[in-house]
Amino acid sequence: MKKFLPYTIVLLFLIPRTAKAQFETVRDSVVQLYGIVMTADSLVGIPAVSISVKGQNRGTITNDQGVFSIVVLKGDVVEFTHVSYKPKLVTIPRNLEGNQYSVVQLMVSDTVYLPMTIIKPRPTPEQFARDFVNTKVPDDDIEIARQNTSEAKRRILMKTTSGDGGEATSLQMRNIATKASYAGQAPPMNIFNPAAWAKFIEAWKRGDFKNKN
Repeated sequence: MKKFLPYTIVLLFLIPRTAKAQFETVRDSVVQLYGIVMTADSLVGIPAVSISVKGQNRGTITNDQGVFSIVVLKGDVVEFTHVSYKPKLVTIPRNLEGNQYSVVQLMVSDTVYLPMTIIKPRPTPEQFARDFVNTKVPDDDIEIARQNTSEAKRRILMKTTSGDGGEATSLQMRNIATKASYAGQAPPMNIFNPAAWAKFIEAWKRGDFKNKN
């Protein structure tokens, strides 16, 4: 224990000096950045210019006269942005002597070309009535449902849509029940059934038996 005592005394002596040196280094790197932002053509102060340190969530804006002040570090990159002007970047020198840095930042107007807009006068009552009558109104849900449940649409769906498992099972059960009903006897002939003839004539008129090839 005694042989480590000199090393402990040396560490207790060096740690405060090291911490003080680091604090002095950080304090020396802090810079008060201040100045004014003006237009490049008329030298008028620009209000509401956003001033932010790139890569950090710190910033400020200029006042009504374009004056600003912000705390930064040596080596920081400060960005000046405004909706009506081109952005500018200012780098704080790392070898800056002292802890204050002033700038007069000039900004150039950023011209934005909007797409051409054609303004026309209001239509006359006659033109409005004509366009209103000829306007194609899209079908609503009720009209679409009515069209899907029409007889012609249902007939097309019956021919093109295959049956699901429930329909196939129901058809098979009906066939089994019919065979069980006429077990041991001949099934009736529909040639003498008036209802069957009525369905046949109706299908003939619809063209169900026409050659589609």
